[in-house]
Amino acid sequence: MTLIRRVAFLSLHTSPMEQPGSGDAGGMNVYIRELASALAETGVEVEIFTRATSAQQPAVEHPDPGVCVHNVLAGPSRKIPKEELPELLHSMVAEIEQIRRRQKHGRYDIIHSHYWVSGIAGLELSALWGVPLVHTMHTMAKVKNLLLESGEKPEPRRREEGEHRIVDGAARLIANTSAEAAELESHYGADLDRIDIAPPGVDLSTFTPAFRSRSRADHGVPPETFHILFAGRIQRLKGPQILLKAAARLRSRRPDIDLRITILGALSGNKDFNLRQLITEAGMDDVVTHLPPVSAPELASWFRAADVVVMPSYSESFGLVALEAQACGTPVIGTRVGGLSRAISHGRTGLLVDGHHASDWADALEAMYDDPATREVMGLAAAIQAQNSGWQHTAALTLETYRAAVDDYLGRQLIPAAPVAPAVPSVPGP
Repeated sequence: MTLIRRVAFLSLHTSPMEQPGSGDAGGMNVYIRELASALAETGVEVEIFTRATSAQQPAVEHPDPGVCVHNVLAGPSRKIPKEELPELLHSMVAEIEQIRRRQKHGRYDIIHSHYWVSGIAGLELSALWGVPLVHTMHTMAKVKNLLLESGEKPEPRRREEGEHRIVDGAARLIANTSAEAAELESHYGADLDRIDIAPPGVDLSTFTPAFRSRSRADHGVPPETFHILFAGRIQRLKGPQILLKAAARLRSRRPDIDLRITILGALSGNKDFNLRQLITEAGMDDVVTHLPPVSAPELASWFRAADVVVMPSYSESFGLVALEAQACGTPVIGTRVGGLSRAISHGRTGLLVDGHHASDWADALEAMYDDPATREVMGLAAAIQAQNSGWQHTAALTLETYRAAVDDYLGRQLIPAAPVAPAVPSVPGP
């Protein structure tokens, strides 16, 4: 069996050390850090390369045993829009190579890149180091562009072209779900034989169903209050505006419900998305509390304090929030898209809603409120289902992909070049 000892993770557009739920930090940041930690538990050393965004950052950070984060110096020592990162690709690649040369080990067995900017850098480093590249898209330009509303700016052509290059050049691709694998095939012509599916996991030591009553008391939620929670980046794509419209409809038709909504997250992307204005327009100022992103243990406490977690997303590559909420014993209502269709078992651990009509979401919320017994059963089923979704399982599947990529790469290197036929001497004419 091929031994994988050391992996270079590339996450150049966002650091796994950043707080999820703000800026460009979200589920992908959690994914990278948790996967790295789970791989390290198996004895694999993981070195993560990300761009430094502050002069005060140390050159190297050690978040977990067997995991280190290199803060790569490239461009200004501040955060810049991710759309500007392609201009820094060559300098980031050069700096990563200098870091590798300073390492005592001097080499990696494989490169695993995350998001398209890192994938382009990964192609260069793969050729430079003579090791295979495994890539995880997380999101895809062509899929996001299909979901645009009038007036929204599409993902640039440069990104689409870059993703095509990655699909063609990576040794293997990792998809979070079978739906994502199908999108890679249909939109980018990816070979399904080179795509492996490794669903994301959940930290089962943090996200637990215990002490739900205590969590409600800690957050000042009375037993009779119907508490709805939204956690994620504040942007149209995540759908908080859908929740507000649906809750306003529910409140109008059912004034008997003691309703409370907590929104955890920070503005991301379009600065014109005004959550406070949307709350006021929905007439929900006295019902909605908006708080900044919180640490994982506090997030778990909020999940336990909720009757239902709502995810009206337009797109979700894997729906990590749904997994974490369910692990805490809280049912989830989510859109029937992407990873949410896998994470939520409709009618068993939560509800899936087709589309984004506020009336449909209000119906789903009302059904949850009216049947507390079913809500409790769903929560129990959700917590049980989550027990099979630890990050250790994701790491095991990812290691299988690494081994397959290395074996295939070495096999191609060992194939002798086709012999060149000897030149046929020209026959002189008569």
